[in-house]
Amino acid sequence: MELTAALGQNPKQVFKTLVTVAKSGEHYVFLVPVAETLDRKKAAAAVGEKAISMCKSKELLPLTGYIHGGCSPIGMKKQFHTTIDQSAANFPVILCGAGKIGHQLEISLENLQKVVPFQLADLTVAAACSD
Repeated sequence: MELTAALGQNPKQVFKTLVTVAKSGEHYVFLVPVAETLDRKKAAAAVGEKAISMCKSKELLPLTGYIHGGCSPIGMKKQFHTTIDQSAANFPVILCGAGKIGHQLEISLENLQKVVPFQLADLTVAAACSD
């Protein structure tokens, strides 16, 4: 959020890359807006799993080639099933991690699909009503 604010970017258009592990042992990558929280039940359902949890920080580098805070959906050591929050479709381009802390990649979903197969799904925690 600090980088987003410093650069004057729309936080709804900037996505964080989250690496998870399912009860099955499979790893999954999810991209959600930086100001939002991944709904783990929705995420698990989107990939056909019963439950998922976040990968431990110490596991990220050997698994993906990236450190915590520097993950990019592009260029991981292995191609993981990737799901992006459906809100990304509202923008001509999104910004996501570029593989190094503080670096962002601006890319259209069409171009991202050329290098990382992904699906769109509702992945975030529903906002609470403010009555």
